[in-house]
Amino acid sequence: MNDSFYGDLSIIGMRGCEAFTAEVDSYIKDWRRHVEDETYITRADCPRFGSGEAKGLIHESVRGRDVYIICDVFNYGVTYKMYGMTVPMSPDDHYQDLKRIISAIGGKARRISVIMPMLYEGRQHNRTSRESLDSALALQELVNMGVSNIITFDAHDPKIQNAIPLSGFDNVRPTYQMIKALVKTVPDVTFTHDKLMIISPDEGAMTRCMFYSSLLGLDLGMFYKRRNYSVIIDGKNPIEAHEYLGRDVKGKDVIVVDDMISSGESMLDVCEQLKEKGANRIFVFATFGLFCNGFEKFDEAYENGIFTKIFTTNLIYGKDELKAKPWYQSVNMCKYVAYLIDTLNHDATISNLLNPAKRVHKLIDKHAQTLAGEQE
Repeated sequence: MNDSFYGDLSIIGMRGCEAFTAEVDSYIKDWRRHVEDETYITRADCPRFGSGEAKGLIHESVRGRDVYIICDVFNYGVTYKMYGMTVPMSPDDHYQDLKRIISAIGGKARRISVIMPMLYEGRQHNRTSRESLDSALALQELVNMGVSNIITFDAHDPKIQNAIPLSGFDNVRPTYQMIKALVKTVPDVTFTHDKLMIISPDEGAMTRCMFYSSLLGLDLGMFYKRRNYSVIIDGKNPIEAHEYLGRDVKGKDVIVVDDMISSGESMLDVCEQLKEKGANRIFVFATFGLFCNGFEKFDEAYENGIFTKIFTTNLIYGKDELKAKPWYQSVNMCKYVAYLIDTLNHDATISNLLNPAKRVHKLIDKHAQTLAGEQE
């Protein structure tokens, strides 16, 4: 990597991202050997009036700077006061604050990049009837406000980038970090086709599961959701059953891979069916753990031996209660995000960061050697 920068670096962490941003900043300072009291973080906030209205404020100049804004639009742990009531921030509130900060920059930055781990309205990515196309509109709006590049993780549908074909859109997958966390947490896991399988919980997750399967040389199975299309409940057609397609899972460990866990009902149903089919240990990889309906069903399923461990990243907010669960493992992505920012600020390619194949194979080979040494 060359020593020249596209512009002086500024990192803005939106509300709820302070700790994540501070860790990212710490890595970059260490790599660039900056003194301890210096920082790349630019102070910014969005104070609110009693009515709930707000404004964006940046407390130092960003003229000519290469600005990276980190925004977790799903952080419901952040609140504000409106008419004396404490209100949790919704994705809409976070997104509006993001636009306020971009507006406060006022076109003075040399380049603006937005790091939005879970894409705003990413599940409303296509149109099947007379309905809105929220995610596409949001991407176009950010580009029209001057955003040069949008970095997201494990987009629900990567084709959403077609909404902004002339602008930067990077969809990053935490494949290496997930596998690394599994190896560290479950040191006796074996990455051979007779011991381990990759399972897709539905049709939508097949692409990412095929990547895991091809990368690791493992068999792939999948479930498809049989829905009742004559009924609409909570805005969607209810799932009547999960049907399995694939090889026998009996006696094998399995990794179930998806982009998110929302309520978790579908995921737990898939895990239960895998157990009924004789699967050994079940590990769940989900980039984003929303756990919208709480943890009670997961606690119960874990006690009943339905699954062994759930891995989700720290890219979005998670309660401290979740982090204390015996069945949960957080996957730290701060160093990876720091690599992305540092590389892009040098105006260098991030292709090697986006393709984890070499790193994964090196990790698996080292793990296999460790296991072989322990068995001798």
